[in-house]
Amino acid sequence: MAANCTWDSMDVHLLRVLHALLTECSVSKAARRLNQSQPAVSTALRRLRDITGDQLLVRCRNGMTPTERGAGLLEPVKIALQQIEAIAVRQVKFDAASSRRIFNIATPDYLNAVLLGEIVARLRKLAPHSQVAFHSLGPDYDYARAMENGELDVVIGNWPQPPENLRIAPLFEDEVVCLMRKGHPLAGKPLGTAEYLAAEHLVPTPYAVGQRGVIDLHLARERMKRNVVAYVPYFGLVPYLLLETDMLFSSPRIFAEHCAKMMPLAVAEPPIEFPKMSFYLLWHDRSHYEEECRWFREQIISVVRNSPALQKALPVTPPKGRAADSTACAAA
Repeated sequence: MAANCTWDSMDVHLLRVLHALLTECSVSKAARRLNQSQPAVSTALRRLRDITGDQLLVRCRNGMTPTERGAGLLEPVKIALQQIEAIAVRQVKFDAASSRRIFNIATPDYLNAVLLGEIVARLRKLAPHSQVAFHSLGPDYDYARAMENGELDVVIGNWPQPPENLRIAPLFEDEVVCLMRKGHPLAGKPLGTAEYLAAEHLVPTPYAVGQRGVIDLHLARERMKRNVVAYVPYFGLVPYLLLETDMLFSSPRIFAEHCAKMMPLAVAEPPIEFPKMSFYLLWHDRSHYEEECRWFREQIISVVRNSPALQKALPVTPPKGRAADSTACAAA
């Protein structure tokens, strides 16, 4: 250990760098997460190694991995940062008009066209100096860990069974409909169950590991199976794929009707009575009592309740076995 490097040299900046390094196990990924240059993070890592007298991260076959000492520091560093954040936040009352906070939200991408623009517009009006960052949900993205670590403030989800360890506030429900090109052989006439199951289906790639969607879960329970011929990772690609094929796409009504207004696509009622898709807001205990996070949740819920695009959406109750959080926001 360098003679002039002691624990007295540890500051908040180094704690943040250490947390990012131990979480990402990569200097380059930690640099991107912290919005710093890679050389700056490498310099901080050298200082941290001098202070701790340990390598903290060492190279391995797949990149870098924490040493035993490094792995043991992750939880204490996370707790220390949370305590420092709590001290700083409580010193100043949150003021939306002057806030420069970056709010982070993850959503299914089919809400982009009908909801996210309205959220941004509301934040630009009430908190003009703040920023909002939208994150895509996918099977490789651990959104629960991201909320636990403070990388995400909230998630909008529609899993049939949301995680039990997260707080929940219902947003809205929507019906399942079928979307297809206007020239599709099945367009313009009632769909039969046999026709629906035999038709070629375009299906979204699951955006959570181990989570089956409302449609496939219901079909499995009814011992039915549809003819899936293609998977798509982004809902934005769906209309273009439908225009060139005879595939069907089963989706929330708000998404299907939005696409049908913009392109030569047709919406049809499914022959199977699928359960409604329930959308809800999720957040972690770490941000539950923070005034700025509570304010952000209020804005999302207000946008949903007043959105013209969601006027046809139905009020929603919590998933079976779950209770809505009565302290989601002041207006809930």
